[in-house]
Amino acid sequence: MTKPIYADLSLLLVTLIWGTTFVLVQNAIDFLSPFAFNGIRFFIAAILLIICLLIFERKQLQFLDFKLIKSGVLIGFWLFLGYVTQTIGLLYTTTSKAGFITGLSVVLVPLFSMFLLKQMPSRNAVLGVITATLGLFLLTMTDVSSLNIGDGLVFICAISFAMHIIFTGKFSSKYPSLLLTVIQITTVAVLSMVSSFLFEDWQSSFNMTNLLSNSVIVALIITSVFATAMAFFIQTNFQKYTSATRVALIFAMEPVFAAIAGYLWADERLSVSALFGCILIFMGMIFAEMPVNKLPFLKKNKSIEG
Repeated sequence: MTKPIYADLSLLLVTLIWGTTFVLVQNAIDFLSPFAFNGIRFFIAAILLIICLLIFERKQLQFLDFKLIKSGVLIGFWLFLGYVTQTIGLLYTTTSKAGFITGLSVVLVPLFSMFLLKQMPSRNAVLGVITATLGLFLLTMTDVSSLNIGDGLVFICAISFAMHIIFTGKFSSKYPSLLLTVIQITTVAVLSMVSSFLFEDWQSSFNMTNLLSNSVIVALIITSVFATAMAFFIQTNFQKYTSATRVALIFAMEPVFAAIAGYLWADERLSVSALFGCILIFMGMIFAEMPVNKLPFLKKNKSIEG
């Protein structure tokens, strides 16, 4: 199995983890405010990653310098900004609209890659992006109402997640993966904690009764270990073997996995349009993975793989 295929499968596993833990996070936020939850979640993940670094990859510390720290903080900042704007935006807009607008990062990544990294997406990658975007619309847009400030904030979230993908790809091939992940996750933890103290009732959030509730404990353990520490290490480690556009298309599968998890665990029902949307997102990812000569209507066009 080639490294790009192995990388894409690993990133698909990350997407599966994020999608299936969405219900857990929703339940936990009923007891714990969003910034506090993310602060604790990323703090625990940072501690776990630091322990792994000191035990298994201590030699990576010799590469620690200002450039590496600056790169990790930059990646962490974009990730934090994505979480912040999505969380605040959800106060003013619907979950379905937020899901679609956040998913627009699948379109923004190839656009930003063209300008920032000078990378042109292949024609079948463009076809995959268009197909996946249509699928996102069918899956998430159960209501089409006028735009509001929440939609604008969630669009900033989409930009932030797109920038996170691009800069992860840019720096992951330059620096040791685990060390870069530690700095990234620690940055998000610190910024989330500060935001909780500034904007939330942190005394209520850090109340032991709330922290020790079953929903919060289960959500924190699973999201800290699997959806944060493991997931972002996998992304940082494997994104160097694939393109930013393909990563964005793979991550577009997150609402598909979330919908499946909601159907299996929360008794949610998928409409016909949502089901068709899931199929289109999956097809979009497959289009981007296929060689151009496997798509007859694209085989005569040569482009730079993106």
